Amino acid sequence: MAETIGSFYQTLLMPTPMPHNLNVVLVEPRIPHNTGSVGRICLATGTALHLVEPLGFEINDYHLRRAGLDYWEHVTVFRHKDLRAFLESVPAHAPKFFFSTKGTRSLFDCRFEKGSYLFFGNEVKGFPDGLLEENAGRVFRVPQYDARVRSLNLANVASVVVYEAIRQLGP
Repeated sequence: MAETIGSFYQTLLMPTPMPHNLNVVLVEPRIPHNTGSVGRICLATGTALHLVEPLGFEINDYHLRRAGLDYWEHVTVFRHKDLRAFLESVPAHAPKFFFSTKGTRSLFDCRFEKGSYLFFGNEVKGFPDGLLEENAGRVFRVPQYDARVRSLNLANVASVVVYEAIRQLGP
């Protein structure tokens, strides 16, 4: 009986493949705990995480443990030396969506596709100059209904966006 129960729980712990092939792209993230939270979202949803350097922190065992990221080894993470190199590596036909407080269109106007790349700027300055202008038709924002709130936490926005994409694409 114990073997059966053990097998059952082991089956529950196995990753469930997600059919969406989503990609979260953090451009020059600065805060390790935010990156860790986004990594947890990516692991939970079967989403790849792309970190575009320079990072505002080191990714090593000490910093990962300190941020409570004991699952990091299971996250599908890709590091890229800079934004231009990363953009050149993304397939030309891949859907790209940029999320910023400067977006004029709501997240809820966004129509996600399988294989989408979901871009988020860093916590201090957002995206590098010119990037939003170059992608003007693909810049969205998460609605905020109280003007006293300047912005939302990066990890919270990434969560909302990833789960909205999954909602649209189906479980």
